[in-house]
Amino acid sequence: MLATGAAVTTALAQVDREKIYQWINELSSPETRENALLELSKKRESVPDLAPMLWHSCGTIAALLQEIVNIYPSINPPTLTAHQSNRVCNALALLQCVASHPETRSAFLAAHIPLFLYPFLHTVSKTRPFEYLRLTSLGVIGALVKTDEQEVINFLLTTEIIPLCLRIMESGSELSKTVATFILQKILLDDTGLAYICQTYERFSHVAMILGKMVLQLSKEPSARLLKHVVRCYLRLSDNSRAREALRQCLPDQLKDTTFAQVLKDDTTTKRWLAQLVKNLQEGQVTDPRGIPLPTQ
Repeated sequence: MLATGAAVTTALAQVDREKIYQWINELSSPETRENALLELSKKRESVPDLAPMLWHSCGTIAALLQEIVNIYPSINPPTLTAHQSNRVCNALALLQCVASHPETRSAFLAAHIPLFLYPFLHTVSKTRPFEYLRLTSLGVIGALVKTDEQEVINFLLTTEIIPLCLRIMESGSELSKTVATFILQKILLDDTGLAYICQTYERFSHVAMILGKMVLQLSKEPSARLLKHVVRCYLRLSDNSRAREALRQCLPDQLKDTTFAQVLKDDTTTKRWLAQLVKNLQEGQVTDPRGIPLPTQ
């Protein structure tokens, strides 16, 4: 009985794989592509080796890129429909699968495929199709940085991803802001990324200004999830001596007082990060007898 059950499971898995192969083949034809995109995007979590299958099959990545490029004319002027957005987001979901997989990630970067997504991150329209498009595009970059691979950070630093994320952090929806801030956080947590952002005053001040605006906004419309990433970015910046000096002057008061006490009451991790941040900024400060901080010699 058990043997029969195992045989049935194997047969079903084989049928399923045959369907996957069929859908991948159907991506190459404009007539069958839309349904194949939909079906494959549904299966991406349940087929562990889908990424290599997509990457190594003939014409598949070209078909996915064609889906992306086809949308460019609808960006400016912004005429993107919900149907167009859903279709291209299915293609982006498959690219995210390729970006996440250790076997295909390096080739994905070497082909500079993330650059095809940047026009979507440049969009500012607040309609749902555009918001979904931006969020799904950010998801692909988020999947790359989640791997904590040095080659990912090295690649991203050669592109305009930091200013793009900062713009979305300032004016995107809460979900988009959260993913964009997560991407910035991952770049900062890498030593090369931290050094890059703190290398010039212009880069650091742009990041600090946007984070400061976000703190002000979060004091009016709290989001524990978003605040967690913002605090982690500040804490990481405080690891750099020059940034630490600057943060002593520009860290928002709301992070020093009890503004977020209620929001963080159950979040021990973020409370610990915040306490460490304040401690980092206090260490090494010289105070004169009147309690006024003096610059260190």
